[in-house]
Amino acid sequence: MYTIAALYHFTRFADPAAIRGPLLDLCEAQRISGSLLLAHEGINGTIAGPRAGIDAVLDHIRALPGCADLEWKESTSADQPFRRLKVRLKKEIVTMGQPDVDPRARVGHYVEPADWNDLIRAPDVAVIDTRNDYEVAIGTFEGAIDPGTESFRDFPAWWEANKHRFHNKRIAMFCTGGIRCEKSTNFLLGQGVEDVYHLKGGILKYLEDMPASDSTWQGECFVFDGRVSVGHGLAEGPHELCFACRRPILPADRSRPEYEHGVSCHLCIDETDDDAKDRFRERQKQIALAEARGERHIRIVHEG
Repeated sequence: MYTIAALYHFTRFADPAAIRGPLLDLCEAQRISGSLLLAHEGINGTIAGPRAGIDAVLDHIRALPGCADLEWKESTSADQPFRRLKVRLKKEIVTMGQPDVDPRARVGHYVEPADWNDLIRAPDVAVIDTRNDYEVAIGTFEGAIDPGTESFRDFPAWWEANKHRFHNKRIAMFCTGGIRCEKSTNFLLGQGVEDVYHLKGGILKYLEDMPASDSTWQGECFVFDGRVSVGHGLAEGPHELCFACRRPILPADRSRPEYEHGVSCHLCIDETDDDAKDRFRERQKQIALAEARGERHIRIVHEG
């Protein structure tokens, strides 16, 4: 059984490059896979491995400057959900493209999962899903507004174009684990919005804590690892990943005429030309050859 730890923490790292080497070495020594991002604003990522290895890495991260109060969310998987380990340096640990946004200064009001249902059902509250369109497509909270953004970087422009819709409304925001809401609530506060709230721990904490019988969540929650989606109790969902576009699809979608493994699905069939599809077919051929030799071909999992 593999332990999965999803984490983020905003703090000031003077030299993220100096942190990367020892962290990478420890993860490799502890047989950890997954992805960790380091930037001057902090750390973000999801990792998986044996219980003792995850504990060692979390202890190491908590010892980094400003990370003593690091929080993380755990789940388990029978299979290793990541194919490889990546510890990368980035300009931002979650990309919004707003240099003045600083969650360390202030964020919206945290709302515990137990109090979330009452908040989002209030008539003066507008509920906004800050995730990407392909994530929203497989699940969201009842009554939530979908901005239809392809990436988190698009959110500020969407808000500018739509802010007139939310006059005299309290704003409640949510995302997968909470990190995008740290930035989006700080952004809205900077835009003059006074009453801004966000779900503490994100959807994952809500699904972990809230019984399905009391839930306002509809569908599954997309996750950025080999499980693809999870439901209540963080049980692995039914979705698979289209390895051409890296969007979630259902097993039944493999029977659709648009589906070709690793080449296209009904969501992306019209997004690539014949040359691209030929490249994808060659990639699949190399994967099959590697598997026939008993080798593990590296497959990139959608990240976020």
